[in-house]
This record gives sequence, structure tokens and C-alpha cells, in this order.
Amino acid sequence: MEHIVFFTLSAVILVSALCVVLLRNVLHCALFLGLALLGVAGIFGSLGADFLFAAQIMIYVSGIAVLVLFVVMLAGSKSMLHDKQTNDQYMPAILICGGVFWGMWAYIGKFSGVTASAQAKPTTALIGKLLLSEFAVPFELISLILIVALVGAILFTRPEELK
Repeated sequence: MEHIVFFTLSAVILVSALCVVLLRNVLHCALFLGLALLGVAGIFGSLGADFLFAAQIMIYVSGIAVLVLFVVMLAGSKSMLHDKQTNDQYMPAILICGGVFWGMWAYIGKFSGVTASAQAKPTTALIGKLLLSEFAVPFELISLILIVALVGAILFTRPEELK
């Protein structure tokens, strides 16, 4: 059953990722990006990584995909929504992607007989305990760095007359 779920989600991710780069309508590309990110969340959920599953949906699917949709709908002109999204460099890209795919296929082939020995267990409680005990200081430092980055972004985007 796990193999069926994995291969179904993998097919959804691959097809939607191809649609992101091949479709001409930018709005459709943004929607397929959300579907690809949702498929990755499904893989995390099927592996028992409940924290990563929830974080993927909350941060990427709901946050980034909605942000992309707002940018496309608010800032995009009608002509921009239907512009060609590809260029003439597709042949080197196909060769590079083929080489990477072949290398990954050969690498994964070494581990095809290996199976997981332990059942997936929820990790959210353990991550929460670690963030509030051993990793409390690094966690707070990261939050300070993010706040400084947000303030810097606000300062750099102010109009010239306010600077």
C-alpha cells in the first residue's frame, strides 16, 4: 500500500512540476506549483513526518503559493499571463537533466532491496521539546535574524522621499 501511495504522489509531483515549467499561462503555473508542493507534503505525511507535513502545508502551500497567486493577479498584465515561458536553451537542459536522472537512478538502484525496519512515529512532540530545551538559544537567535531581515527589507523598499 505504501508503494502505491508513494508512486501516486510522485507522479502527481512530477506531472505538476512539468506543468509549472511548460505551461504558458503564469496563473496556471502558480496553481501547479501549489499542487507540486502539496504532493511533497503528502510524501512527508506518508513517511510519518507529521511536523514536516504540517510545515510544508502551512509555509509553502498556503504561504508561498498564495503569495505567487496574489503577485500574478495584482501585478501581472494580460499580455504577461500568456507569454512564452521557455527559451532556446532546452537541449542543454534536457542533457543535464538526463545526466542527473541517470546518476540518481543508478544511485537509488543500489538501495532498491533495502526496506525500512521501524514504523513511523510522530515527531512533533520530540521536536517541540528539543526546541524549548537544548535548542532554545539557537531558535531565538534565528527569530532575531528573521526580524532584522524583515526590518531591513522594509527599510530598503521605502520610497526615496522618506529616507
